[in-house]
Amino acid sequence: MDTRWRVAAGCGLIALIFLFVQLGSLALVEPFKSAGYQAVEDPSDPANSVLYIVGILVATAVMLLAFRYDAEQFIRGLIVLSGAWLSLYVFRVLVPPVVTAGGVNVLAVGCSVLLGLGLLLYPEWYVVDAAGAVMGAAAAGLFGISFGIFPAIVLLTVLAVYDAISVYGTEHMLTLASGVMDLKVPVVLVIPLTLSYSFLEASTPDPTATAEESEPNAEAPGADVTDTDESATSADDEGGSGPLDRDALFIGLGDAVIPTVLVASAAFFAPEGVRTVLGVPLPAMTAMVGTFVGLTVLLWMVLKGRAHAGLPLLNGGTIAGYILGAATVGIGLVEALGLGPYL
Repeated sequence: MDTRWRVAAGCGLIALIFLFVQLGSLALVEPFKSAGYQAVEDPSDPANSVLYIVGILVATAVMLLAFRYDAEQFIRGLIVLSGAWLSLYVFRVLVPPVVTAGGVNVLAVGCSVLLGLGLLLYPEWYVVDAAGAVMGAAAAGLFGISFGIFPAIVLLTVLAVYDAISVYGTEHMLTLASGVMDLKVPVVLVIPLTLSYSFLEASTPDPTATAEESEPNAEAPGADVTDTDESATSADDEGGSGPLDRDALFIGLGDAVIPTVLVASAAFFAPEGVRTVLGVPLPAMTAMVGTFVGLTVLLWMVLKGRAHAGLPLLNGGTIAGYILGAATVGIGLVEALGLGPYL
C-alpha cells in the first residue's frame, strides 16, 4: 500500500478511536448518574479541577521517580489495575446482572478482569487500543458528570498550558514518554501503519529524537504523556526515509479523554430545552467538531516530522466549538462559561 494511504488510514483509525471515546462518554453520562457515580457533591465548584490538576502533578512526579529508580513494573501494575477498575464502571451499567453473588455483578467483574489480564499477558496494539478506548469513555463520562462547565473549562485550559510548558519548555514529558512506551499500557494508543506491525516486538522509539536524529524507518512518538499525548514524529529523511516512513503512529489516551470531559459536561449540564442534533445538545456537538478540527491540525503538524503537545490544539478547538455552539442556541457567554455564580 502506498505510504501516504497507509498514513491516511492510520490517521483515520485515530479519529475513530477519538469518536468512540466521545460517543461512549455521551452514552454513559446518564447511566453513570443513575448509578450514583458522580464523584463530587457540587459539580460547579472549580476546586474540583484544582484537585485533579494537583493529582496529575503528583502522578507525574511519582512516575518520573519510578522510572529513575527502576520501579517500572510497579507503575505498570498500577496502570493495569486502574484500567480494569475504570472498565468495571462501564461493564456494571452495560452488562445485565444475570449472575450475581453477594450483590456483585459477576459477569461485569469478569469482563474487567479479562481486560486487565489481556493488558498484563498480551499487550499487543489492538489489546492496548481496545482497553484504552473503554477506559477513555469511562473516564470522560465520570469527569463529565462530576465537572460542571466552568470547572471543565478550567481543567482544559490549565492542562493545555501545562502540556505546552512540559513539552516545549521543561521537556520532562519527553522523559516520561520514554518510560511509558516501555510499559506497553493504554496510556498510549498505538496505530499500526503496516499489516505486519507488532507492538510486542517493536523497539521502543525515542521521544526526544528529532527528525534528523531518528533512525530510518524507526517509529517515534510525540510528546506529552501525563495528559498522555504521544503523537508521531518522523523518521530520518536520508536513505529514502522521511516523515511518512514509519511503522506506527502514537497518540496519548489523555488527548482523547481531556477534551471529551467538556463534551460530556456540555451534554450532561445542557439547559432544559436546548436545541439538539441527533439527540446531542448542540453545544456538545460543536465541541466535538472543535476537537476534530484540533486533531486534524495536530496530525498535520506532527506528520511534518516532529513531536508536538496535543492539548493546546485539542482543548482549544473543543472550547471554541462549545462556545460557538452555545452562542448559536442563544446562550450568553457568561452562562455558557458557567460564570453566573461568580459575577
